[in-house]
Amino acid sequence: MSNGVNTLPDVRQTVQVNAPIEKVWNAVSTREGVSAWFMAPSESFKPEVGCEFHLEAGQFGQSPCKVTEVDPPNRLTFNWGKDWTLTFELKELEGGKTEFMLIHGGWDADKVTEFNQPHPQVREHMAGGWAGIVKKFASYVEGQ
Repeated sequence: MSNGVNTLPDVRQTVQVNAPIEKVWNAVSTREGVSAWFMAPSESFKPEVGCEFHLEAGQFGQSPCKVTEVDPPNRLTFNWGKDWTLTFELKELEGGKTEFMLIHGGWDADKVTEFNQPHPQVREHMAGGWAGIVKKFASYVEGQ
């Protein structure tokens, strides 16, 4: 029996950074950190469950978000817009390195975004974009 949801796989991007997990956590859990490699969160952003904030999405305006999971220094998840979730997952590695995984979920082949674009089309476009953003993330963390 179908539940009417035609889900698409999460977009996942992983990178190993040459930085300790606390430094990497700072880059995903603070306004300054997130602004440096992604989109600027509003002043209200805090790594606390239930925290509501907006991401400055450029031409798309302000995207409403809400923190849904916080497990320092390993995981931060928030709802993004009306359908998506974004998770930053960190894993401590040997030698002072950290694995960073970005997971963008909530894709549904039958849905459209707030801007009336079909999810499959947007997912393909964003999957490529995330690859560049994750590289930018690694450069930011390692360059601090």
